[in-house]
Amino acid sequence: MQHKTPGSGELILIRHAPIAEPGRLCGRTDLAARIEPARIAALRAALPAPGALVSSPAQRCLQTAKALWPERAAVPDAVLWEQDFGAHDGRPYAELPDLGPMDGPALAQWSPPGGESFAGLCARVRPALLSYGRQAAQDAAPVVLVVHAGVIRAALSQVTGSVHAGLAFEIAHLSVTRLRCGAEGPFSVIEAGRT
Repeated sequence: MQHKTPGSGELILIRHAPIAEPGRLCGRTDLAARIEPARIAALRAALPAPGALVSSPAQRCLQTAKALWPERAAVPDAVLWEQDFGAHDGRPYAELPDLGPMDGPALAQWSPPGGESFAGLCARVRPALLSYGRQAAQDAAPVVLVVHAGVIRAALSQVTGSVHAGLAFEIAHLSVTRLRCGAEGPFSVIEAGRT
């Protein structure tokens, strides 16, 4: 392993490719990805080789990871599933209720019926993000997570120190978010949502 200075590790989070059936809210609804080879090739060319490759177990994430790095298998981590949208999961966007005006803290605490709040998602994924961040700080190559927009927003919330702050970030499909990591996990944002 090459020598690294403290805090020189990178955790790279990539949002999965678009789903094959767009137009609905998909948290735990497990739909296939729409893989576009040209976009995948351009993204791979812009990324370093991962030291570790981890994915949400959702097929859209596993398919994206396999398309990016077909020569290796991503390790699935069930903690990295998207937010559980409960009764709203899988419904067309047009059928979702209007929540009305809510400030960031209230929105982060709101839970759909039978689902999980964004604050709950942040609490669920925090230990995993800390662990992967610590691993990234020790490894010579970055740790890459192929995950969901909610997980990436949760990571940004963790770094900013404010749960609701992560909700302010737009996270496009196949976008890249890079976090600087040290012995205590991710601590700064190198870039967020690059496409």
